[in-house]
Amino acid sequence: MALTKDVLIAYLTEILDADDPIEDETTLFTSGLLDSVLMQELIMFFEEKTGAQVPAEDVTLENFDTPAAIIAYGESVS
Repeated sequence: MALTKDVLIAYLTEILDADDPIEDETTLFTSGLLDSVLMQELIMFFEEKTGAQVPAEDVTLENFDTPAAIIAYGESVS
């Protein structure tokens, strides 16, 4: 199953207490919206939706700091 931008944004909107809408380039971890516990939940959600395992070395800001980066990473591992 592919992870779509709409599904990801809906999930992030549900788990984050964001004052502003979540957009493609909204920074999640560096802005403080996402903490380490929520990052773990996001990784589990990602793995469930994509069927791909995320190795620890791939949990980087480059891959997981914005919705656009998460979708790009998902496309690269599927």
